[in-house]
Amino acid sequence: MKNPLTVTIALLLILLVGLLLFTFQVRTTQVAVVTTFGKATREITQTDGLPYFKWPWPIQRVTLLDKPIQSFEDKFSQDLTADNNSILTMVYVGWRISEPGQFFPKFSNGSVAEAERTLGDMVHNAKTGVLSKHPLSDLISVEGGGAGFTAIESEILANIRGQVQTNRLGITIEFVGFKKIGLPESVTQSVFERMSSERQVLISRAQNEGEAEAQKIRSDAERRAAEVLIDAERKATEIRGQGYAEAAKSLAVFQQNPKLANFLFRLDAIENSLKDRTTLFLDQQTAPFDLFQANFFDSIPTNSTAR
Repeated sequence: MKNPLTVTIALLLILLVGLLLFTFQVRTTQVAVVTTFGKATREITQTDGLPYFKWPWPIQRVTLLDKPIQSFEDKFSQDLTADNNSILTMVYVGWRISEPGQFFPKFSNGSVAEAERTLGDMVHNAKTGVLSKHPLSDLISVEGGGAGFTAIESEILANIRGQVQTNRLGITIEFVGFKKIGLPESVTQSVFERMSSERQVLISRAQNEGEAEAQKIRSDAERRAAEVLIDAERKATEIRGQGYAEAAKSLAVFQQNPKLANFLFRLDAIENSLKDRTTLFLDQQTAPFDLFQANFFDSIPTNSTAR
């Protein structure tokens, strides 16, 4: 009799070989193309992690391709702008395989290297064609916040996408951008002079705007100061008017009784002399200290008008 353990191991090996020959798995970061006798017959772009069935080679073959975005850079090359200036540029491209059924037959066994060589030709053609429609200033000018530079990148992206769609390569272009921009020595000096001129214009504009704002602030301050002075003059005039009115009232009383006025003036003079701690050596015969004479008060009238 055969050993049960040996039979179990043999069955497991047969099962394992069968799984390897008749099934395959696709990771979430991959897409797969199944070919039958060399012709693509099935593509898998979404996977749930479960194994898929296939016939063993040479009937069917499975090619696994990376699904994430891949980066590609073209060569640092020289092109002419619309105003016949030479410029050196390098472009980077982000692309991914979106239709493996189209991608696989276009490139030998889904070769990424071959796909990037084809993509490189398309990028170069798109870059050359777009740059020939724009002047050099669109790439180096600071006017408009770099809108010309962004427009060039967008046009190159649209051009490459158009070529990819026309040729049905099974890939999607996600983004395009300039990685390097250089200038040949023959145009470097003229470009620097242009950039310096543009920046001088921006400096002058900023200075003019600053001076205009400063003048506005000064004018506003002068207006406010004038308003304060006018208001102060008005209040001072009112106060002087009130003082003149009170003085006129007092003058009318003093005109009726000059001796009372003289008496009050002398009292004010003595009060001002005695505001601080003061030691006085006085002559009672000298005004205003003659008030201290006993007979002085006898000369002051006591009628109702004086009160």
